[in-house]
Amino acid sequence: MALRFGGKYSPTGEVQRDHAAAPPQQPANPFDSRRPVRAGARSNLLFAVPVIFAFQAFRADPAGLVFGLAATGFSLGAAWLTREGIRAQEAYDQRRVAKRPAFPRKIAGAVLTGLGLAAAGMMTTGAPLLAVVFGVIGTALHLGAFGLDPLRDKGAEGIDAFQTERVARAVDEAEAYLAAMKDAILRARDRALEARVDRFTAAARQLFRMVENDPGDLSAARKYMTVYLMGARDATVRFADLYAQNRDPKARGDYEALLADLETNFAGRTKALLANDANALDVEIQVLRERLEYETPKADRA
Repeated sequence: MALRFGGKYSPTGEVQRDHAAAPPQQPANPFDSRRPVRAGARSNLLFAVPVIFAFQAFRADPAGLVFGLAATGFSLGAAWLTREGIRAQEAYDQRRVAKRPAFPRKIAGAVLTGLGLAAAGMMTTGAPLLAVVFGVIGTALHLGAFGLDPLRDKGAEGIDAFQTERVARAVDEAEAYLAAMKDAILRARDRALEARVDRFTAAARQLFRMVENDPGDLSAARKYMTVYLMGARDATVRFADLYAQNRDPKARGDYEALLADLETNFAGRTKALLANDANALDVEIQVLRERLEYETPKADRA
């Protein structure tokens, strides 16, 4: 807006700029709110193992076919559980207050890996002792490569358990809204819009981190984490379906304006919570100083 681009091949051969207008905003960095995904090549390679076992199973005798199909099923389940366990740990690591996964997926994946290799050992060698050795080695290697699942809650020390549970549920619900927005905007097939949603996601998660640091802020932020994000998700779904059909520039502009307003509101709420925390700290420090000034003469007299 208020900026006309020209150049060597333009009719005027120059760039005309409205100096009274505000400078254009810098484009959002699409990697600002993204982290490396650990559920990648290593876990995806596990899905190749069941294919190998299935291929070998149909080349074996009837007993070998049974063990081969068992190895295929165990290995497929191990690959899926391992990938889901890595994703669950990523979500756990990104939060300051988090509950441990209800089901230890990576540990279960290691056990299934061992069972799959034991069944494969029976298929190829027919020796139970060797099969057990293969299973134990496979389980140990799986645990060494992918580690254990988080086995205890994080950030719950010194915080009321009821408050921690409320915050965890609220953040889970808010993250689900953000994930739905991300999935919906992919249907628009526009990288710039995906980056814009990522920037809003980063602003929303700053608010989440504030609430996790101080569960008492949940009441002040709940409307943003539920009502506003629910509306943003619904608007994103409708916009993505419409924009994928007609590429309407007006709809795109309205949607970007909505995201800008939401990002401003979330950033403002985060700053307000931070200011409230700072004011509360100042009050506590002042009370402590007054208490020390009151107690010091008594100590001197003693």
